Amino acid sequence: MNGAYLLLIAIPLIGMLVQSRLKSKFKKYSQLHLSSNLSGKEIAERMLSDHGIRDVKVISVGGQLTDHYNPVNKTVNLSQVVYGERNVAAAAVAAHEVGHAVQHAQGYKWLKMRSRLVPAVNISSKVVQWVLLGGILLLNTFPQLLLIGIVLFSVTTLFSFVTLPVEYDASKRALAWIEQKGIVNQREHAASEDALKWAARTYVVAALGSLATLLYYVMKYANRR
Repeated sequence: MNGAYLLLIAIPLIGMLVQSRLKSKFKKYSQLHLSSNLSGKEIAERMLSDHGIRDVKVISVGGQLTDHYNPVNKTVNLSQVVYGERNVAAAAVAAHEVGHAVQHAQGYKWLKMRSRLVPAVNISSKVVQWVLLGGILLLNTFPQLLLIGIVLFSVTTLFSFVTLPVEYDASKRALAWIEQKGIVNQREHAASEDALKWAARTYVVAALGSLATLLYYVMKYANRR
């Protein structure tokens, strides 16, 4: 049990460090002007066009590091610091999000699997914390409730791990394309790769955190009296 407690404490701390490092990297590479002088919006639209994708729109959204691809309405959503900016960070993020659109268009298997899990994750996330809490409180009288909570939480954990190949593949596609098309020079490509690696690590930490939490509840259930 001590090992589970240590993981539950250590992983959030590591997550905070990774998030801090990511913000630092984004700030650093936001100050590195792109030699091709293209904005995030222009890069996204060009990458979509190069892959023959005509039904996806590139739009601007508020916030920072809120960039994402929405497969439901087929939009590449770029934060304001990416959409109109002409720096390495904007190029990396814009191309990465289009990487998800390319995955969608080409039927990438891990993205399809993640999409299938979304309805189950949405349902689970609404009730799982209350089921787990009830399961802990009633562990000695109604242990089946905790087991239900474990099953619900395992869906979230599975989703976290399925997300990993989706994110890494999107970055791989992005880096290959911006290099092939001359969007970045050698120095800028290395910086883009560094930024996307740190972004990917946030997903790794999240997945490990979810797994550690799941194992904690499994151990609680297994060690019940």
